[in-house]
Amino acid sequence: MTKFVRVLIDRSEGRELDYAVPEEFSGRVPPGARVVLMLRNRRATGTVLEEIASSEVPGIRPILGIVGETGEEASLPPSLLRLARWVSGYYCAPFASVLKAMLPPSLRGERIAGKRIRMVTLARHPDAGTLEKLGRTAPKRRRLLEILLAAGSPVPAPELLASAGSAAPTLKALEEAGWVSVTEERASRDAGGEYLPSRVPDLNPDQARAVESIMEAVTPPSGEGGGSAHPSVFLLHGVTGSGKTEVYLRSIEAVLAAGRSALVLVPEIALTPQTVERFRSRFDIPGARHGVAVLHSHLGEAERREEWMRIRSGAARIVIGARSAVFAPLTSPGLIIVDEEHEGSYKQEESPRYHARDVAVMRGRLEGCPVLLGSATPSVESYRNALAGKYRLLEMPRRADGQKMPLIRVVDLRLQGKRAVSDGGLSAPLQIAISRRLELSQQVILFLNRRGYATSVLCEQCGHVCRCPNCSLSLTLHRNADRMACHLCGHSSRPPSACPECRDPGIRHSGTGTQRVEETLRRLYPEARIARMDADTMSGRGSYEKVLGDFRARRTDILLGTQMIAKGLDFPNVTLVGIINADTGLHSPDFRAGERTFQLLTQVAGRAGRGEAEGEVLIQTYSPGSPSIQHARHHDFAGFYGQEVSFREVFGHPPFRRILLLRIRSVSREDAERAGRMLASAFRRAAPEGVEVSDPAPAPIERAHGSHRFHLTLKGASGTLLSSLAREVLGGLSLPAGVVASPDVDPCSLL
Repeated sequence: MTKFVRVLIDRSEGRELDYAVPEEFSGRVPPGARVVLMLRNRRATGTVLEEIASSEVPGIRPILGIVGETGEEASLPPSLLRLARWVSGYYCAPFASVLKAMLPPSLRGERIAGKRIRMVTLARHPDAGTLEKLGRTAPKRRRLLEILLAAGSPVPAPELLASAGSAAPTLKALEEAGWVSVTEERASRDAGGEYLPSRVPDLNPDQARAVESIMEAVTPPSGEGGGSAHPSVFLLHGVTGSGKTEVYLRSIEAVLAAGRSALVLVPEIALTPQTVERFRSRFDIPGARHGVAVLHSHLGEAERREEWMRIRSGAARIVIGARSAVFAPLTSPGLIIVDEEHEGSYKQEESPRYHARDVAVMRGRLEGCPVLLGSATPSVESYRNALAGKYRLLEMPRRADGQKMPLIRVVDLRLQGKRAVSDGGLSAPLQIAISRRLELSQQVILFLNRRGYATSVLCEQCGHVCRCPNCSLSLTLHRNADRMACHLCGHSSRPPSACPECRDPGIRHSGTGTQRVEETLRRLYPEARIARMDADTMSGRGSYEKVLGDFRARRTDILLGTQMIAKGLDFPNVTLVGIINADTGLHSPDFRAGERTFQLLTQVAGRAGRGEAEGEVLIQTYSPGSPSIQHARHHDFAGFYGQEVSFREVFGHPPFRRILLLRIRSVSREDAERAGRMLASAFRRAAPEGVEVSDPAPAPIERAHGSHRFHLTLKGASGTLLSSLAREVLGGLSLPAGVVASPDVDPCSLL
């Protein structure tokens, strides 16, 4: 009896077509399988969405083949298909774009490329007499057989021949005689070498209570099966240095013991090397029966493909990665961990605009496994969920080894005069503190969330500022490259020698970036070993590992960087953290600006005092009275949350109402504004009671990438309701030519 499948065709704008399944592929094309087929007169690939009993399509074509050797290498597990449907619906994203995000680029084609290697296995075991005879007549053949006997498992042919000092004809002779079997296999990449087992520390009472609660959900009582019908979401609120990573490691041990797998999400690629090292030293050691796989955007295509296939095959049962790793094809997940759950980098800014933390919670529900959200500064939304009982709150209010929280001092830059500006943003108190720590052979971290040399190039005579021709932003000077660059669209140009407007030669550089601070540090501390860590210096392969490795080995005295050094890093010899400008982002036109500032300051400050010596933090600011800065100064999360949640409730901001931001863009400002008014009217007509639709307004960054941008905001009690409304209105409306309207559900930034 002929069977049929419904297939989503790649690169066909979401077309779903029916195909017949030939007998030779019967039972090998379940939902999620990747198949080769004919679309009109060309070959194409697609993903099987479902098996169907019959099809009314006349002249239905058969599928031509399966992607990969067995079909499983590139297939998506059924649970990921269900998750893709939810992501597509909730985030108003085309289903095809979600499936595309789930597969590495190298697995989307018809063939899975990859280096192949010949593996040699003993076909039959030689006895002592045979080996003795070969020793007299063919000693090289005997040597090959002895190596294979000692190995007890397949050996790569190049390695075997090199060990025996033999050539290919010797191996060929053994194969023809039936002694060995030679097969071709896809070569797997070295995941990072062998790791020595790490010391397993004793848990303090806070950690022990957290682990016990999580293990109850990871390993339910006997008879309940592998996962709970209503798995728990935990919020682990632990101060910086409280030992959250050890809680993760112990929980994963329970998951592995139960025969399941684990997924760990981290917000920054910079955190991945240190996290991977800690996890591999615990789990990826000689004799371990499970591997650790890594997924992030800095992997090459071949590396990403190999890691994905290790996960899909079950060879790797622990996955560590950034945002997109939430779609890792793990079989039988037993725990999903989202470290630093508050981080905005978990939100994807292009379609599909998903939030990895929230997708992780939904995946846990679909997979029947608990989800653990960890942070020293939880998001307002997650903490309110925990207080309301939607999540289970686990508290770790003390540092793991009893260390004191660092002393935080605020430096009022208004009282420092112009010297702090002329000294690359380093105030006198901060310079003195750096000198003292260097004299004690201790390490320093300096944080400034602005890369480049100067944040703007302006004329003192007429006030002209060099701006990007494509965006509503000033250009940032990068002195080493002698270029001005836009950090939004990437436009760059040479800095002018005179003002482009009035031709005055007195054009100067205003503001401070990490490049300028580095120059100042090298002048003030010529003996110090200094490293800078920002997007300009971390573009090379292995650059993260190199800089952090040198800092860990104390080959660097001062580490200067942007947001990538703000959290998760654990260096016991760091006793001073300097925040050069705490006001960056504080006055941004976004209701989350205060929350982000508090979180960033608390996280950066938490890098200090993790060893035996007490830590010190200096926060430089022009706004010392800001609640975000004052609460961070006193390590007062509860106080900050209480004030912030009251403000949110008064103005109807999340978590009390959900937001859908509609971004409207066009090269014509008039067309974008006209489309915004038209969309606002359409939404108001279709909106049910309780949904608030704003007037269209220019975006805070009105021009970006050459397009004018307008924003339209929808507020309602349910994100699902807003998503449904957006699909209904946008699906039934024709926008003017050249106008694009992009819905963003639960946006993290309103800029």
